Amino acid sequence: MITLDVSGLMENLKEERPIFHSEADFQHALAWQLHKAMPNDEIRLEYKPFQNERMYLDIWLPGAGVAIELKYLTKRLEQCSKQESFALLDQGAQDIRRYDFLRDVQRLERVVADFELAEVGYAILLTNDPSYWRLSSRSTIDADFRLHQEREISGEMAWSPKAAKGTTNGREEPIRLKGSYDCVWRDYFSFGEATDQQFRYLMIEVR
Repeated sequence: MITLDVSGLMENLKEERPIFHSEADFQHALAWQLHKAMPNDEIRLEYKPFQNERMYLDIWLPGAGVAIELKYLTKRLEQCSKQESFALLDQGAQDIRRYDFLRDVQRLERVVADFELAEVGYAILLTNDPSYWRLSSRSTIDADFRLHQEREISGEMAWSPKAAKGTTNGREEPIRLKGSYDCVWRDYFSFGEATDQQFRYLMIEVR
């Protein structure tokens, strides 16, 4: 059974890259970290597991049978790291982005179940936006999709009936998970005391 030390990879990665310009930047940096950790394994980016569908995996290790989906969700931050300047955008739309992350988990379940080389999948969300890991006391249209610390995600999750069509457009279908997963947030890197200077990540393992 394949076991990938994702937390170890992220620990090593943060020493070289504590912050990224974009999701693509994060994808390439993690792929390079994987190459260093597993030099004999081939790595593919934006791999299409089902040839008749428009579905792509962010990172695929064909020999190891590992699929990885990534999300890099940011709040506005201007930060210098190792003499390099970063200007992160305030992406907002947290409800839609929670849905998209859970859809990644749903896709990984399908890949692991249907694709003959898949043994394990990892969905990783890296962010400096604490609204993803904090529990909200408000009633929201995306309550089913919340990813706060210690929440268990499982079964069918859908938008509130109050959700506007502009929000759910292209995302109307409920998320349906076969497995059950605990949301455990881990510290990645902190540039200071301000909330937007603190990066954490959520990793869901699918088998």
